Amino acid sequence: QVQLVESGGGLVQAGGSLRLSCTASGHTFSNYGMGWFRQAPGKERDIVAAVNWNGDSTYYADSVKGRFTISRDNAKNTVYLQMTSLKPEDTTVYYCAARRGLQLTTSWYEYDFWGQGTQVTVSS
Repeated sequence: QVQLVESGGGLVQAGGSLRLSCTASGHTFSNYGMGWFRQAPGKERDIVAAVNWNGDSTYYADSVKGRFTISRDNAKNTVYLQMTSLKPEDTTVYYCAARRGLQLTTSWYEYDFWGQGTQVTVSS
């Protein structure tokens, strides 16, 4: 069974930084494309960033381009989301997801496994 465990969320002031981590177990990590999503209450789950199996292809939502960076360390079975210049509108729960296959995808319904989520709160 694939398990994804996120960490690194918390409370930060606007303009600050956080790094989210997602550590995977139960599968060959390098066989999976990975993504970070976020979902506010009552809203759809939106893609934040995605990365292919070896990290050389990435995608970012327009709202986070230039501020967030997704990366992965296959030796550590971990994917990261470095978030800088955080804004109050970035406040929500962030989810890590894994998709079988080497390529990245931006559609939440194409992901096979999900973490439990980590709360990010940005104060103004």
